[in-house]
Amino acid sequence: MPLSFRGCFDYFHAMPCIVLDSITPDTVTCAGYCRACGREHLLHAGQALELARRLMGQLEEHGRIDFDVPQAEADPRFGLDYLNGPARGQMFGVLAYRDARGHTGALKAFSCQYNGAWLVPGWVPPVVDAQVFARIHDPVERRIKALGREMGALPAVDPRRPALKQQRKALAQQNMKDLHALYQLHNFRGLTRSMAEVFLGPGGLPTGTGDCCAPKLVQYAARNGLTPTGLVEFYWGRENSSGTRHQGEFYPACPERCAPILGFMLCGLEGQGRGGAVDLERELDSNGVTTEDR
Repeated sequence: MPLSFRGCFDYFHAMPCIVLDSITPDTVTCAGYCRACGREHLLHAGQALELARRLMGQLEEHGRIDFDVPQAEADPRFGLDYLNGPARGQMFGVLAYRDARGHTGALKAFSCQYNGAWLVPGWVPPVVDAQVFARIHDPVERRIKALGREMGALPAVDPRRPALKQQRKALAQQNMKDLHALYQLHNFRGLTRSMAEVFLGPGGLPTGTGDCCAPKLVQYAARNGLTPTGLVEFYWGRENSSGTRHQGEFYPACPERCAPILGFMLCGLEGQGRGGAVDLERELDSNGVTTEDR
């Protein structure tokens, strides 16, 4: 019997952290309830588990995430020192897939931005168009910061502060609404919907919805005719401020931002199968894809 949305949401909240020693190819790593079809859709770790371990090795070996480009062309922004500093670590993900010809491969993603960059050679792009995002976000963000400086220059009891604070809040809320409207999600039935339309979480859209690894990977697969056969996410870098994320450990897709949209995004996969073995001797190439047929 398919889970209700509430059942799916509670399932992920109760799900413990998946550590390296307990995860198997049969572990469910992401899931969500689809309101359109009334069913829960999910992915297991599958062959992505071994590929994720390979990716960890590549990160350790190269000390940077843009290892698909020659060392001489490496961008200093993409070194791993960033993950061990004040910004702390972040999530990385691998999706194993099978294409229309039966060839297998893999995609890799990092959550959100990496040191201020949406696009890094060898990694899948964000769900949203990065240039359009910047065109809408950056001018408003500059205005919000200017209002903050203006407030900071006023005495705490200045009667102008409440109005400036309210203006800044209204700008931030409208900016977030405008940015969320840019996120158009695709699924494996060939449907496209706005993220706000398909989101099933309680309350409004949390900041960062659509920017985690799982939505990035599933979106790329759906848009490029690739059938996911496994997905894994792991944390890399300095532990997060709450101490709940540690380097080298695996975690399910988050319940607050991912589960409420993954049901729609994964819809249409049923009947396409989980099979297909990824060629683990291949490296992830400069497109974030490895295939057995070039």
